[in-house]
This record gives sequence, structure tokens and C-alpha cells, in this order.
Amino acid sequence: MRKSSCESWPRLALFLLLAVFGGLASAQSQQPPALVIEGGTLIDGNGGAPVQDSVVVIQGNKITSVSRKGQSAYPANAWIIKADGKYVLPGLFDSQNSYSWYFGEAMLNHGVTSTIDVGTTGETAVPYRDAVFHEKARGPRAFTGVSRLSVNPNPNVSTGLENPLTHTRVPKSAEETRQLVRAWIAAGADYILTYDGALPMDYYQAAFDEANKANIPVFTRAYGPVLFPKDAALLGAANLPHSAGIGIAVTKDPSKFKQGRDDRNELDRYAEMDDAKARDLIQVLVAHHVALVPTFMINFPGYPKEWDQFAAEARLLFTNPDLLAYYPASAMQSALQSYVRIDQGELRERRMKGYENAMRFHKMFVDAGGHLVVSGNTNDAWTPGFDLHQEMQIMADAGLTPMQIIMGSTRYPAEMLRKQKQLGTVEAGKLADVIIVNADPLQDIKNLDKINTVIQDGKVVELGYHASYSSPFSNVAAQTVSVEGLPWAVELKKASRGGEGGPQQRAGEDGSLADPATSPQPAIEALNPIIVTQGDSAVVTLTGFNFVRRSAVYFKGRPAPFKAVSATQLQVTLDAEALREAGRFDLVVKNPEPLEPFFVRSMWGNGTSNIAHLIVNYKY
Repeated sequence: MRKSSCESWPRLALFLLLAVFGGLASAQSQQPPALVIEGGTLIDGNGGAPVQDSVVVIQGNKITSVSRKGQSAYPANAWIIKADGKYVLPGLFDSQNSYSWYFGEAMLNHGVTSTIDVGTTGETAVPYRDAVFHEKARGPRAFTGVSRLSVNPNPNVSTGLENPLTHTRVPKSAEETRQLVRAWIAAGADYILTYDGALPMDYYQAAFDEANKANIPVFTRAYGPVLFPKDAALLGAANLPHSAGIGIAVTKDPSKFKQGRDDRNELDRYAEMDDAKARDLIQVLVAHHVALVPTFMINFPGYPKEWDQFAAEARLLFTNPDLLAYYPASAMQSALQSYVRIDQGELRERRMKGYENAMRFHKMFVDAGGHLVVSGNTNDAWTPGFDLHQEMQIMADAGLTPMQIIMGSTRYPAEMLRKQKQLGTVEAGKLADVIIVNADPLQDIKNLDKINTVIQDGKVVELGYHASYSSPFSNVAAQTVSVEGLPWAVELKKASRGGEGGPQQRAGEDGSLADPATSPQPAIEALNPIIVTQGDSAVVTLTGFNFVRRSAVYFKGRPAPFKAVSATQLQVTLDAEALREAGRFDLVVKNPEPLEPFFVRSMWGNGTSNIAHLIVNYKY
């Protein structure tokens, strides 16, 4: 039996790292040693009394037993983590975020072992999630909705050429809604997201029908003017992100306010809260098991009493040189700027009443048995990791107990995802996502951020920041699309003589393309498939226009063999060597010089197409 203290993790982490990657001679023939967390006070996430002198045994990636000192024997050769005087809890969830890869280390450092996205990483979402699950990428478990249904198109992805997995889709019928939801489920979505509350009601019904068939939850922003919180509850929504629609549903006179997604008036709505309406709505939400994710941080910036402290913590995060080596400067500036948005004067005085009522409503909801789920709505406008704990402090200000906040960060999110059999509590049979903190979070919820050790999937996480940190798929919220520049391609097609406004560049009967003396500007409109498998060969079809006989296709900056199927389709053959690495790689079409004068004069391009991104997924 081997022993170690929490302070001896460099040695243990190295041992485990070697075991994982084959550095030990016997790693392939033996199971990695069991971990035993011994002596800490266990707060298991279920809400019961803490267990002193606890023993948690982890073998592989599972918790195999939970007991107390002296009640059970330890596995042979177990590594013992001495946690006396410390506190053992489930890994934390950040339950609503627009996840970008550079959040990963900061979240882990603050005990976040799972995240729930808001459908902003599109086609990279499932490959990234699975890479984390299989230890190919380092970050929290990344549960995903892939995309989301909305009435407001993303201006960067609204041409109609986007693939079904592109984030934020605006369906034009109930049937198209079904098709999108089916595509997301087929791609591996963990849940379905509806984003606004302004689509026709039959669209929402279609989405819920398809989700119910697949037995996955629906997360619903019910801002109205069609879908409101009670409607969402009756449809079977698992949660209301941002507590969407609550303000308008409980205000005395809704006609005074714009109905729909207009967050500017949210505190004004709460300022005139009708308590009878509030109690009625709470009764419906609790009866239908609808969780609330209030995201006070983003909904009400500047109003929490600790706001100056939060700003100082944000500035502190961005002083670490290893973090700054990879964290985008624009994201850092956006996060710091968010803490200076503070209402002043009469406006602040009026809205402070709204803030107080919003806090009171959520306390009433919890007192009635409702589940309040914790998230700072992490995105580039906030500080990953810190914002979750800041949200917890706001919930404490609202009157929630530390245990209620802990459950809202562990058990309730797992239940919301319908993953409670795998995660959310420290119990035998569950995945081993566990944190150890140095002080009692039941005395002060701030102590939950005094992280000593993070165990994810049964392995100790090496905490801190590393300048070399990266992600195989470069997933950045709202920016990862399979074909860039589609609005540009649409406009080019209108102007181009090779597009709808003029004669087509035609292929010969043998598939050969036209061979003009001067080249048009090429453009890519789609690629299929968008995901291939590492180490396999694949044929990828590029659809576009202005392809000519001497066009060349480049993959990862190197020429790739292809054949013309038609004037608008090229089939690119990629062998196993080309697809040796997993990741997200560029495909472009280049036309030879000289470029046709029209395109040069009109500044449409330089003969190189817009970029298509092919995802090469790991082979599992």
C-alpha cells in the first residue's frame, strides 16, 4: 500500500501520466493503481449530512466504494490521498456556457469538471466532447446541444448554405424543425436547445416530440412572445436558461414592456413583480420539474454587492503569463470590460428594486422545492472558472444555503442532463469526477474555490497553466463553421460571370473543366462529409463555382488529388497518410494566374477560395 499527501501530487501526477501513455513497462498489461481518498469530510452532493473520516475508492474511471475509515479494505498497491482536514465533493458543473477551448485550464483549476454548452460550437462540438471523454483533449467534460433553434439568425451563418450542424438555425416550418432536431440527435447531441420563444408553437411541439423520442431533454429560453415559462413547463422543458421569461411572466402589467428577448428591461419588469403571479408560476415550474439557471452575473451586471471584488478577481486571472500565452487578447479585454458596465443614478435606483425582487423570486422558487442550477453563463465576456464561483456568492446573497448551492453545481445539473446515473454525486458506480478543497464550503461557499485537488475520470488533474495548452479542434464558440465566408460567396456568385448572373464554366463530358485564358475567382459553398476518421482514406466533395481545368485543391497547405464531377463539384481524395492527424484542417481551391481583370478590379479575391474546414476525428 502506497501513501501520499495532497501536497505530493507532482509525483502522483507523473506516475499516472506515465501509466496512461505507456511510460511504465507494465502499463499495457496492468490496470493503473487504485486511488483512495482517505480522511476527508465527504459532502457527496445528495444534500445529506457530511461524512467525516470518509474513504472514497476509485478504480479506473469509476468510484467503486464510499465508506469511512476502518470499514473496508483498500485495493492492493492503492495510492492514498490523505485528505484529513479537507473536504471531498463531486466535480462541479458550469451549466450554461458558450465554450471555447481556451477556457479549459481555468475551469479545471476552479474545480469545474463538466460543462453544458448553449449550442455555439456546431460541428466541432461532438468531436471535442468525445476527445475529452477519451483523454485526447484536456478540459472539462463538454456536454453539448450542437446547435439551437432560434428566430434570430446569426448574421454570419444565415445564407441557407450552412450544414445542419452549424450553430443557430432558423427553421421555416415544423417539418424543418424536426429535420434539424433529428440531425443534431444523430450527430450525438446530449439535449436540444430552443433559443428565443418567438417561433410558432407547432415548431416547439415538433422539437419536443423528436427529443422525447430520443429520450433527451430540451432546454428552453421562453422569452415570448409565443412561448412563455408556463408553456415551456407544460411542453416538458428541463430548464429555463437565464430564467428566461420569468420577468415578463411575473410583472404586474406586461403590456408596459416589450415581449420577447429584450434583456434591457428585465430588471424593470422584476421591479413591478406581482407576488401572486410569482407564486402561481413557481407552483407550475416545480410541479413540472423545470430547473432554473438564473445566470445573475450576465443578467444583472453591476448589481451584486461583491462586484468590485469580482472585477479584481478577473484582473488577477489575466496576470498569469502561461495563460496569456494562449488566451486571446480580444477575449481577455472583453471579459475585463464586462465588469465596468454599471448603471448609475435614478436608473440604478429603480432597477435595484428589480434586482432585489429577482433574487427574492429565486429564493421563493427554491423554498418551494425548485432546483436552482449554477452558471455564470461563461463566454468571452466573463472569466472562466471565477465566474462560476462568483455566481455562487450571488446565490448566497439571495439566501440560498451552501448545501443548496453545492447541489445546484453538482447533482441538479446531472439530473437536468439525465446523466445522474453517471455524474453529480460521489457514490459507488459513478464516474470519478471529484474535487478536494482546503476549507469547509458549508461554512462559507467561497471556500468551494479553495481547490486542493481535482480528479477527473479517475485521474488527478495537473493544475496550473501551461503555455503549450491547445485543443485538437480549435473550437471557438460561434466561430467554428465548416465553410467560412459564405455571405461573401453568395455575393460573389451574383456578381460572377460563372455564377447565376452569367454563363457557367462548364465541364466536358469526361468531367474536364473549362480552361479559360484568365481565371475567375473560385468559391466553396459546401463540403461533404464535414467529419472523417483519423487514419482512414476519404473522398470529400467540394461544392462551389468558378472551378477551372487548372484549379488546384490544397489540404493542410499541400496539393491534394481531385477530379471534377461537374462545373460545381470537385471530389478530393485524401489517403490515410493525409488523414494521419486528428484535428480541424483547411481545404481551399486555387485558380492559376492571371486572374480575370473583372475580379481584380472588383476586389473579389486573389484567386484563392474561401476556406473549408474538414474535421478529422479520432478513431476510437
